[in-house]
Amino acid sequence: MRKFEKISFEQFKKDIEDNKELYEEYNLPSRSTKNSAGYDFEALSDFVIKPNEIKMIATGIKSAMNEGEVLLLIVRSSQGFKYNIRMCNQVGVIDMDYYNNPKNEGHIWIKLKNEGDKDYVVKKKDKIIQGLFIPFLTIDNEERIGAERTGWTVLK
Repeated sequence: MRKFEKISFEQFKKDIEDNKELYEEYNLPSRSTKNSAGYDFEALSDFVIKPNEIKMIATGIKSAMNEGEVLLLIVRSSQGFKYNIRMCNQVGVIDMDYYNNPKNEGHIWIKLKNEGDKDYVVKKKDKIIQGLFIPFLTIDNEERIGAERTGWTVLK
């Protein structure tokens, strides 16, 4: 089942802060219009990224998806055009087996860099990134893969 969920409050306390009110009030990613391809992720709190600064940002979100699908995370067009904001990895790839892994529950983080010449100011609940679910293909003659994900790493 393809869906977004909040990470557990226990994981939220570890990764973000022990703040039940903040945990209860933030939103799951959503589309802005019926024809939007991307699901907008909102900022959990205010932050500023200065020119040439890089900031790692917790989303409080995890995502389940169907077999043969991947969630791609990309900067919203307006951020790149207006502010010259980039994701450090350009496109985030969230695989199906990242969901509910034992290390971090599949908590999605993003890392943004301000390549502009002005402070990038974000207010709580501003849309900061978008996610797109897409199908992917594998080769027909692939050897069986037995490795399993345990967090941000893969065990063989």
